[in-house]
Amino acid sequence: MFFTYLRRELRRRRKAALVVASGLALGIALVIVVTSVSAGMTQAQGKVLQSLYGLGTDMTVTKAQAPPAEGETATRPRFRFDAKGEGDAEDGAEQSSDLVMPQGFETLDAATVAKVSGQDGVAQAVGGLSLQVMKVNGQFKRGEFKRAEGGGTAAKPGATGGGTGGTVEGGGADFDVNSFSVYGADVTRPELGPLTTSEITSGRTFAAGETDAAVAVVDSAYATKNKFAVDSEITVKGAKFKVIGIATADSGDAAANVYVPLKQAQTLAGTPDKITTVYVQAKDSQAIGSVKQAIQKNVPDTTVTTSADLADTVSGSLSTAASLASTVGTWLSYAVLLAAFLVAGLLTSSAVSRRVREFGTLKALGWKSGRVTGQVAGEALVNGLIGGALGIGLGLGAAYAITAISPQLTAQLAGGAGRLQGPGGGGGGGGGMMRSAQQSAGKALDIALTAPVSLSTIGLAVALAVAGGLIAGGFGGWRASRLRPADALRRVE
Repeated sequence: MFFTYLRRELRRRRKAALVVASGLALGIALVIVVTSVSAGMTQAQGKVLQSLYGLGTDMTVTKAQAPPAEGETATRPRFRFDAKGEGDAEDGAEQSSDLVMPQGFETLDAATVAKVSGQDGVAQAVGGLSLQVMKVNGQFKRGEFKRAEGGGTAAKPGATGGGTGGTVEGGGADFDVNSFSVYGADVTRPELGPLTTSEITSGRTFAAGETDAAVAVVDSAYATKNKFAVDSEITVKGAKFKVIGIATADSGDAAANVYVPLKQAQTLAGTPDKITTVYVQAKDSQAIGSVKQAIQKNVPDTTVTTSADLADTVSGSLSTAASLASTVGTWLSYAVLLAAFLVAGLLTSSAVSRRVREFGTLKALGWKSGRVTGQVAGEALVNGLIGGALGIGLGLGAAYAITAISPQLTAQLAGGAGRLQGPGGGGGGGGGMMRSAQQSAGKALDIALTAPVSLSTIGLAVALAVAGGLIAGGFGGWRASRLRPADALRRVE
């Protein structure tokens, strides 16, 4: 009897049912689209943050550089070259000097890694040393002294002889500056750190037993520019490293130009048992906040940066779209959904008002108030489910269209935000400094936006459809249950 009556009423009032279902469908579809786009934003930001962190890394521990004390100036790089004496056969010979220094952060004791690993919620931690190498090579050439009188002979500066004066002509210095970044990786823990964001496209990566080996992995862009290949050699501060692999960064911008074993990097910088960064993986991604608090409390004088902190440094169209999806889009979808619920409730209530005599007759025939209320609620629930089905179809279609189009969003990364920053290997000082300035200003990544729809999103849509039907049915059923048979029969539609 219930389903027979339900089917008859829905067919008789199909226009009203379609209006209610369409309103609910619009609100549910908007919720699906906003939820899916927000999920796509999260994935896009994850790709961006992956270029800042290593795979599986949840946070980094560093120590910020202390500002110079009052009255002191920041230490500047200094290069020293041997002087050549008069008549030296090596006058004009090429001279070279390398300056290797930690970059970005103050150094930490290597024991910090074990201390961080011992904190509650930490699955594993690994240390790394970020270095900046400035290589200066070239030659000095002495000028020739020409006497002003007597058409005299040329002599080197400093030579004794007559003459009342003269000028030095020619000579000077011609030096080339090459700046590049080196990262010391813990080869025994290859699953964490910046190198994991790159794919070995030629050769191989480090072996666990190569902690003391003079081997290197070179970024593909740097290798192409400087003509490095597998089995070639790269010299850093007089030490020769054999290139065993070429790595291509997933994000297009590598964390460093050259990767060497951590002990070798410490030797190059003259900083034994020192690191600049600890990469941390938490046991539970939901407990990253508590892990951060534990590290900050128990490992003093350090800065803990999580992926959420880095997300705040991302700007550009990706950040703008994410903000719109999480604020304007979310509130708009809920506002439309609330309006749809209200419209459904009002239309159902209006339908009950037009069926006063019908319900009065049914109650006179013996229907209880609960049965009348259930009949009205059942009709509204079916309307809600129809609206949910339409809304899911509409929302899935919109999400598929967004994924198919894949609009490009730009993510601008703030320079030095929790990642290894360093100038790429330029041929000369001008190129190196220009690249350094570009990196300090940040870099831009183009990310394709998708709108993945998860089962939880579908479940949310179904729940909203049921809720909309129940709200409308409850409102109309309450009106119907208040009717008395005698009063209802006296009313004229």
